[in-house]
Amino acid sequence: MDYPGNLFVVAAPSGTGKSSLVKALLELDARLAVSVSHTSRAPRGQEQHGREYWFVAAEEFRTMAGRGEFFEWAEVHGNLYGTSRAGIESRLRGGEDVVLEIDYQGALQIKQLFAHAVLIFILPPSWDELRLRLNRRGDTEPEVIARRMAAARVEVAQASKFDFVVVNAVFDTAVFDLKAIVHAQRLKYAAQRRNRSAVFQALDLP
Repeated sequence: MDYPGNLFVVAAPSGTGKSSLVKALLELDARLAVSVSHTSRAPRGQEQHGREYWFVAAEEFRTMAGRGEFFEWAEVHGNLYGTSRAGIESRLRGGEDVVLEIDYQGALQIKQLFAHAVLIFILPPSWDELRLRLNRRGDTEPEVIARRMAAARVEVAQASKFDFVVVNAVFDTAVFDLKAIVHAQRLKYAAQRRNRSAVFQALDLP
């Protein structure tokens, strides 16, 4: 599937600041659209249905998965998460650049379906800092934090399979790094050929 739009996939362990980074990136780049994933978990805090996630019951989620409505789906921390096939395809086909926030399992699945997808992994500056960030949330029990720290070690080990790595030590620097990745991808030969096909044809470029 070689659509004109670019697909950026961002993954990171819980507590790394992925959602905040992507939100800041979207505020800086009007050409980027976020794809809202489906999940079986309950909303947290001020999260709204259709904004952060499409919140559905686990039974409904599995029915949708059985109908092939997700490009990828996985169980993370006991909850189900999936990426809508129709939502992604329609935007990419229309030439939009789309950013996905998903776990590493989903990111690697997406890469198999979209060869030109750009995988970005967000790293914490240290394990101690990640633990501090999880504790600062104030709504996570110690045993949950322990599980998430254990899961983070598994997730971080997958970073070498991604195209880019951003260390979120200083937030503004990490946002700049994400912006640079997006801009560089748009200037790659293959991306320009997809988006500026008329120019390439006029210049007899392959």
